[in-house]
Amino acid sequence: MTTFDDILEEAGKFGRFQKRIFAMLCIVSMPFAGVYVGVVFQGFTPEHWCRDPGMEQLRENCGLALEKARRLILPLVNSSAGVLPSQCQRYDVEWNFTDLTCDNLDRDMTEAQRAAWPTTSCKNGWEYDYEGRQSFVTEFDLVCTDAWLVDVFQAILGVGFLVGSVSIGCIADKFGRKVSFLVSNVLNALTGILVAISPNYISLVVFRALHGFGVKGGWMTAYVLITELVGVEYRRVVGVLFQMIFSFGLIVLALIAYLIPNWRWLQVAFTVPYIIFMSYYWFVPESPRWLLSQNNSSKAVEITEALAKENKKTLSKNIQTLKDDNADSASGSFIDLIRTPNIRKYTLILSFNWFTSAVVYQGLIMRLGILGGNVYIDFLISGIVEFPAAFLILFTIERIGRRLPFATANIMSGAACFITAFIPESLLWLKTLMACIGRLGITMAFEMVVFVNTELYPTFIRNLGVSVCSTLCDIGGIVAPFLLYRLAVIWLELPLIIFGVLAVIAGGLVLLLPETKGLPLPETIDDIEYPNRNKEDTNTSHQLENLLPSDVTTNKEKVVV
Repeated sequence: MTTFDDILEEAGKFGRFQKRIFAMLCIVSMPFAGVYVGVVFQGFTPEHWCRDPGMEQLRENCGLALEKARRLILPLVNSSAGVLPSQCQRYDVEWNFTDLTCDNLDRDMTEAQRAAWPTTSCKNGWEYDYEGRQSFVTEFDLVCTDAWLVDVFQAILGVGFLVGSVSIGCIADKFGRKVSFLVSNVLNALTGILVAISPNYISLVVFRALHGFGVKGGWMTAYVLITELVGVEYRRVVGVLFQMIFSFGLIVLALIAYLIPNWRWLQVAFTVPYIIFMSYYWFVPESPRWLLSQNNSSKAVEITEALAKENKKTLSKNIQTLKDDNADSASGSFIDLIRTPNIRKYTLILSFNWFTSAVVYQGLIMRLGILGGNVYIDFLISGIVEFPAAFLILFTIERIGRRLPFATANIMSGAACFITAFIPESLLWLKTLMACIGRLGITMAFEMVVFVNTELYPTFIRNLGVSVCSTLCDIGGIVAPFLLYRLAVIWLELPLIIFGVLAVIAGGLVLLLPETKGLPLPETIDDIEYPNRNKEDTNTSHQLENLLPSDVTTNKEKVVV
């Protein structure tokens, strides 16, 4: 019998056919970036203060400057950034019934005098320093006591990711990659538009969750499809480059957000690509590996022949004996991930690394929206910083290995977060540099955990192991906004301290994992639990072969083949 990997030796492991499909599917990562962290722009919270109708009338009559009016109506409060005018309270004064007139508005008034005035909440709403632009925060007034609803907007996306990746994955395994990809994009297009036209916050959150349900599942289906079409040795490179396009999507996101000032139209811009992706159903083939797993060898042969033809390769008659290379593999259960000591250790360490990567990566991006600088330039720079990550990974993993670069990336990111938190604002260049290093490190760690995860589990639980561990990524996405926004209220740099602790611990735990460079993928639990014994058996076998006559070893090799 011939496996699909055997046929790829003849048809081409990464020829013109695979490159065309790869180029098409890579684009899926770009709008995914907008959905994942577009909250930085869609949910931007600008400088705001209480609206005071009486003062507005006074300003209009007297030509009073905005800053002077704010000093009159806003009490000073202690915040993480020092003593500042309140954003959530104003003086409860009927300005039309005071002795203030246009002639004496400029008189000095001591803080003690103003402190005696009663205060009230922003019962007349807020004014925003966001002229010409609109986020859903400014439209629905999600500030002060309702500020946590912005956290929910982002966290609910993580819930959608968590449920959707499992559900869409099941559809992909049962009905095929093409059908799964089409279903997810129809859902993405529909729910994306519904998010854009949401009349209120409740509907916005509901449609946002449904949008997340389809987006993550569709992205994963595209990732799986392209890796199933290429030869084994190209999967890692294809996987890393596929994720690198996400970084390019961040750069495009910053530019689009600058050009589109309204959050609703920005949502439409994220959604249009998914409408285009629906046409892929007629241009992207089904995975031959999936077809073989469904005993549909005739269709698999047809697609493989088309693959070879476009790659200008000739197939042998082995194509007629094509079969599923995983047909005889046993299936595992969740218990297999925690039953034995080494696999249990791997599961716990990898799960924590998935969680940490999601929290720190998403947290560092969303933090750009609360720093007070030019969010568009800061976001653009941070996206550019991610590009070296993919090349550093490809350069180091085959020369140094997996474990050391993986651990170093985490520890480097954690240390950079610590240092950034304590650098004063006067050294902005140094603060920016360290933040960029932290972002580069966590990007490398996030991209590496994917393939390290696959190399540490035996065949029969490999997919299950990746699925279970990666669910912690979505849980991290749920936690990240609350961790960032609520802690930043206490001290702007406090989230960086938490990110630093998580990343350093994650890096230390990675050092407890074995190095997998140059080793074959494990097939059984014994390969994991007794790696030295297996090495000894292999060495003994080689020694016996060296002692046997050449004709005996030749016969042995023929039998194995």
